[in-house]
Amino acid sequence: MAGRSPGLTGWLARRTSTQLAAAMGVLAALALSGSLLVTGAAVRMDQREKAALAALDDYSAMVTKLGSETSLSADQLTEGDAAWLSAWLSAFQDGPARDARTLEETCRTGRGGAGVRFIRAPVGKPAGLAALETARGERAGRLGEDVYVVRLDRGVLCPSRAVEAVVVRRSFGALDIAVGRVVDRSGDAWGWAVAAVIGTGLLLLVIGLAAAAVARRRLTAAVADVSRALDRAAVGDFSLRAPETALAPELTELTGQVNRTLDRLDELLSWLRDSADQLAHDFRTPLARAAVRLERLRATATTPEARTLIDEARSDLAQISRSMNEAMALRDGEAWVFESVRLDQLAAQAAELYQPLADERGVSIRVDGEPVAVLGVRSLLQRAVTNLVDNAVKFSPDAGVVTLTAGLRDGRPMLSVADQGPGFTAVERPEAHAPGEARESHGMGLAFVRAILKRHGASMTVDDACPGAVVTARFSR
Repeated sequence: MAGRSPGLTGWLARRTSTQLAAAMGVLAALALSGSLLVTGAAVRMDQREKAALAALDDYSAMVTKLGSETSLSADQLTEGDAAWLSAWLSAFQDGPARDARTLEETCRTGRGGAGVRFIRAPVGKPAGLAALETARGERAGRLGEDVYVVRLDRGVLCPSRAVEAVVVRRSFGALDIAVGRVVDRSGDAWGWAVAAVIGTGLLLLVIGLAAAAVARRRLTAAVADVSRALDRAAVGDFSLRAPETALAPELTELTGQVNRTLDRLDELLSWLRDSADQLAHDFRTPLARAAVRLERLRATATTPEARTLIDEARSDLAQISRSMNEAMALRDGEAWVFESVRLDQLAAQAAELYQPLADERGVSIRVDGEPVAVLGVRSLLQRAVTNLVDNAVKFSPDAGVVTLTAGLRDGRPMLSVADQGPGFTAVERPEAHAPGEARESHGMGLAFVRAILKRHGASMTVDDACPGAVVTARFSR
């Protein structure tokens, strides 16, 4: 038993409340059905005992009425005696008891109680129902000595139905006597028991199914409220909370924990936004000053080497400003609006945007796309794709080829950008570095792309194109 408990616990844990409630209703109905069978067997045995007692009374009454006639031995009985016994049995067939039903009533209604008789004398023809002697029966010793339960098929006693009879088979003098009573098939007690059990079973089944339906609706509504709050938080909107007093009491603790988590996240994100705003403010002023001073310095530069160094410094400042702006864009999550975005269209737009720049070095941009859409923020996905294309064009050799592919792969939307540049070694790949430690080859671009894709529930992989690199974004929705 100890080894089975975890398996049973695990199986129960995988079942929903609706399934468990429905199972309880079905089990209750099965239990009542089992009790119905047990009750039926008990009532059946009670009816057989009543029939056996009545048959034994009939036998005693017959023996008493036969009296001295049965003292005749087998060699003393004549054909006339046998004829008289037959006539007497016919007169006695309706049964000596006043409460006994007639055969006609038993055959018409199926109710028991009618008496059946059979007498065989050493001479002459037997009288009564011969099947009482020839039918194979089950000995019922607990009902009495020489008592049998006999099934009489349709047409044997009743033309339209089969009946069951309890028969006493004994010899009295030279006579073989079989006296029986038809067993009541149902009886009033059995009928009431069946009605009560069936009614209770149906009531429990209906209650179980209704409870399952109510539990399912209640849990579904409560989970939907929690999911709605989490979905809104996933896009940066922390204004919605799950109901503290949930529709389902069993989820009240969960909704409270979810709300506390959302409150904490909102607090942390507010702190990050404030810190980012302050950091951006602190950086923008020095960067602007540095840009102005470089402009002045370039105006006074006298050598080409100095002007080149100044231009490179200005380019570095522009890159820092761009990276800061991109980080600020990721920070502004409350402004994100998720919609259906076509990846093939984003690829085509990025190719069109960078083709003039690529033409200056003879680089061609090819787009191999099929219609495929994902759920996301259009502006962020546009930035991610343009960053990938910008890197691919930048590091492609002269007359190289940049290939953009959009479509479905293994049933999931994907977009990849392949170039013919220097590529990455296993150590140089961005995923081999900690955040913020990406190599200069693709710089902040891939880190920014990875952050956007992660926000959209997508993954990014970098593979070797031999030569070059293939950056692939795989989406889950």
